[in-house]
Amino acid sequence: MFINKLKESIEDEYRAYHFYKSMYQLTTDPLWQDFIKHAYEDEKSHYEMFQQLHYMLTGTFVQNPKKTLPCYDLKNCVEKALLDELEAVETYKVMLLTIPIQQAYNPIFIALHDELEHAIRFSTMYNAL
Repeated sequence: MFINKLKESIEDEYRAYHFYKSMYQLTTDPLWQDFIKHAYEDEKSHYEMFQQLHYMLTGTFVQNPKKTLPCYDLKNCVEKALLDELEAVETYKVMLLTIPIQQAYNPIFIALHDELEHAIRFSTMYNAL
């Protein structure tokens, strides 16, 4: 179960990175750009940490994750991002409780914490748009 959740999370982090990069282009507000950039940089880091963890556990990397469609409407995309971040928090809570090796703790904990932070940032944006 953990490996399957990890694979899904790798794919989700990859999609989120590209989705947030497209969101970044839709605003000129420096605060919103900072919030979005912070999120997409974290998502890239999560993707890399999770790929390394997957390799440690299976000897393979997750190949060819699919990109999501780009963002065209900022408010709709922020809403989607907020919901996705909250869903990731739930996934990472379960994963944290089922880690198969001690080396999995830090990446899962960091991602869980970051996703909560992203949800706060996207909630702030959504309520201001």
